Amino acid sequence: MKPGRSTAPQVGRGAKVRAAVHAATLAELLDKGYAALSVENVAQRAGVHKTTVYRGWKDRDSLLTKALAEHIAMDIPVPDTGAIETDLRALARSLVQTFTSPTGQAILAAMFTGAAHLPEIAAARRHVFGDRLARVESVVTRAIERGELVRDTDPAELFRTLAAPIYLRLLITADPVDEATADQAVRVTLAAARAGALRSAPDGEPATG
Repeated sequence: MKPGRSTAPQVGRGAKVRAAVHAATLAELLDKGYAALSVENVAQRAGVHKTTVYRGWKDRDSLLTKALAEHIAMDIPVPDTGAIETDLRALARSLVQTFTSPTGQAILAAMFTGAAHLPEIAAARRHVFGDRLARVESVVTRAIERGELVRDTDPAELFRTLAAPIYLRLLITADPVDEATADQAVRVTLAAARAGALRSAPDGEPATG
C-alpha cells in the first residue's frame, strides 16, 4: 500500500454511500478547512472511488452544500413538545449546541469567513437556512392551531428573530453562547410574536406590529 492511502473499507451504494460521503466531507472540512477540501480527499476518506462521488454530486461545492444541509437537518431536529415555548427552547438550544461544536464551528467558518465571498458558498447558505426555515414552519402551524400564536404569525420572521441573537454572538461579538443565550432568545421571540410584531405582511406591504 502506498503511503498516505486510505485504509477505509469500501462502502456500498445508495444511502450508505451518501452518508459516508457526507460524513467524510464534514470531516475534511473540520480537519483542513474549505480551501483544501477536495473531491479526491473526500472519496478517499469515505472509502469510495472519486467517480462514485462525481456521479452523485456534480462538484465540490454541490457536495459541501448537500452535506451541510443534511447535517443541520439531523443535528437540529424539528421539535414537537406540545407547546410553542418548549418547542422554541429545544430549537434554540439545538442551534447553540450545533454551532458551538467543532464541526459546527467549521461549518460557520466555511459559510461566513474565508470562502464567504464565493457564489457557491452564498448558495450553500441560502440552501441550508432555507431548509431550516421550511422545517420550522410546522412548529408555528401547530402553535397557531393550539391558539398560542396569532393566525398570521410569519414562521420565517419568527425563526429569524429566534436565531438572530445566537448568530450575532457566534459571528460578530464573540460573546459566550450557551443555553442562557438560547433561552433569552426564546423569551424575546415569544414576546414579539404575542405582541403581533411577527405577522405576515400583505403582498407589497412591509410587516408591522
